[in-house]
Amino acid sequence: MSSFPIGPAGMQPRCFALVPAAGIGSRSGADRPKQYVPLAGQALIAHTLAALGAVARIDATLVVLSPEDDQFEAAVPGFAGERGWIARTGGATRADTVAAGLSTLRERGAQPHDWVLVHDAARCLLRPEWVDALIDACADDEVGGLLALPVADTLKDAAAAEGAARVAATVDRRGKWAAQTPQMFRLGLLAPALAGPLDGVTDEASAIEALGHAPRLVEASMENFKVTYPADFALAERLLRSRA
Repeated sequence: MSSFPIGPAGMQPRCFALVPAAGIGSRSGADRPKQYVPLAGQALIAHTLAALGAVARIDATLVVLSPEDDQFEAAVPGFAGERGWIARTGGATRADTVAAGLSTLRERGAQPHDWVLVHDAARCLLRPEWVDALIDACADDEVGGLLALPVADTLKDAAAAEGAARVAATVDRRGKWAAQTPQMFRLGLLAPALAGPLDGVTDEASAIEALGHAPRLVEASMENFKVTYPADFALAERLLRSRA
């Protein structure tokens, strides 16, 4: 049984995953949107969706694509169904795409007290047990939270000088965490957060923070990295094959 608090009219909150996948991944150096780059025998996004699909407490996963996307069905055959939803309503920014996805979830019956777990398509090394740990940690939380990792490396503040980046200062890493996904918030809180001013907002948690809330940090693994640069694809491929 779920440990979620009872919602309006005695309804148990449900969990929905939302995967924004409307971007092209311009930093990846790939010849196609990075979510469709093949890794370990499947498109990158197929690994991501398989992990989310293995979480029993997620009622459905919604993938939000660009209106011009014509590759998804070939890359992830058989995804659409009772627990796999698609919307070609993605916008110019991540926030626009997630907001459009929230509207689709509402159209499909999601309620304000339901949980939405927003996950980067490019975090293809996600494990179902990490998602379950996030749900367990946030189920009774008033705000919600996100997977994250305490920063272990020494941090440098940089400044440009003579055509090169140089150290301007060393940043105290105590209390610093690197945000990951999924990020789990109630639909009724996340939707207005994304409708407000988005200056400085780079993820769902920062939008929630802008409303004055403090999301919970749930420690995850460094394997849950976001495939971004060319070298990341080779690393993700090796890790995926080692799991197999």
